[in-house]
Amino acid sequence: QVQLVESGGGLVQPGGSLRLSCAASGFTFSSYPMSWYRQAPGKERELVAYITSAGYNTNYADSVKGRFTISRDNGKNTVYLQMNTLKPEDTAVYYCKRTGLDVWGQGTQVTVSF
Repeated sequence: QVQLVESGGGLVQPGGSLRLSCAASGFTFSSYPMSWYRQAPGKERELVAYITSAGYNTNYADSVKGRFTISRDNGKNTVYLQMNTLKPEDTAVYYCKRTGLDVWGQGTQVTVSF
């Protein structure tokens, strides 16, 4: 079955960086676009970044544009989210998702605070 396992979250100070990873299994990873979402306490889950199946095209939410970079390694069935210049409002649980399937991993908590 499809499995998505996120990792790499943690506590970081404002201005810091984190790199999230999502290991995928149970489907042909290289055939599908992938996305990162996040959900802050009391808020709706929102799309953060999207990458096409071969990785040639990406899109970002306006709130993270210029600070976050999505990438993928199809040989390792893994999608990444490099997050720089983090702000307190980036605090959320981050999830990856495969296009076309409503399956979610457990997420990884990112907390940006002094």
